[in-house]
Amino acid sequence: MKLIVQIPCFNEEATLPLTVRDIPREIDGIESVEILVVDDGSTDGTVEAARKAGVHHVVRNIRNRGLAKSFLVGLDASLRLGADIIVNTDGDNQYRGGDIPRLVEPILSGRAEMVVGDRRTGGIPHFSLKKKMLQKLGSFIVRRLSGTDVTDAVSGFRAFSREAALQLNILSDYSYTVETILQAGNKGIPIATITIGTNPKTRESRLMKHLFGFVTSQMATMVRTYTMYRPLKVFTLMGGLFIFLGFIPSIRFLVNFLAGQQAGHIQSLILASILFITGFQLIVVGIVGDVISFNRKLVEEILYRVRKIELRSGPEEERKPADKDRSADRPSGEGGGFR
Repeated sequence: MKLIVQIPCFNEEATLPLTVRDIPREIDGIESVEILVVDDGSTDGTVEAARKAGVHHVVRNIRNRGLAKSFLVGLDASLRLGADIIVNTDGDNQYRGGDIPRLVEPILSGRAEMVVGDRRTGGIPHFSLKKKMLQKLGSFIVRRLSGTDVTDAVSGFRAFSREAALQLNILSDYSYTVETILQAGNKGIPIATITIGTNPKTRESRLMKHLFGFVTSQMATMVRTYTMYRPLKVFTLMGGLFIFLGFIPSIRFLVNFLAGQQAGHIQSLILASILFITGFQLIVVGIVGDVISFNRKLVEEILYRVRKIELRSGPEEERKPADKDRSADRPSGEGGGFR
């Protein structure tokens, strides 16, 4: 049983050694623990710091591609290196490496295929009240949309079984955290949550530079991902709302018509017609989207099987531990991050 801890990094020269040092090298039920750093086009000495810290593998993005793409590159690289379990953590030493054995235990015991660490954000002193409230609200929305019980939806400290990692397809350019939970929930991948500890703050968050931008980006990911999996429900609800609103001017017109005030209220009838037509069109879009979603499920199943075949029959050198850097600057899914 091989565990690979992947660490997406961008200019983490100062904090990466702390993160690597905190990762346990021996875990019950795990035969080998390896560390993989995904350098996302860093301009400092992140790669040199990774080498000095003794990481086993380094994958380099020639240019900065963002957290979501780097996460996907690391996931694909870990699979090619033969990982049975993949743990993702941050390079800023936010999460305690000592919690990794507890994080992977639900996978080892067969209770889950994906595990998310709950930071208990309400007790983190450097989180503002607004941030704590938004984290709680966002996690509640994600739970409702995914049908899971994940309590810290944006936590980046999480573990994946090999089977779960093979089924995930990251489409977002911003962050993978919410999207992976929504995908797992809609694909029926068992998810568990454990409480974890955090280390003292080392730097400001680069992902949450502006709270409004962070919230809107995460909301966009939620809407897009949920609509992709439940188009009929989403567009039927939207269409039903327009149809309901169409009844309001219709009733107004009918009341005035029966009262003998036929003149001057034709605008109500026009507005009602527009709302009714829009509502029915949205429902039709939902039906078409539902048909497309079935085709997407077939494509995802084919992609999953192709990945398994590719990883089973790939070149032997890709299965051996890598002692030298490998570069990645291709779109996700094209070559898997190795060149």
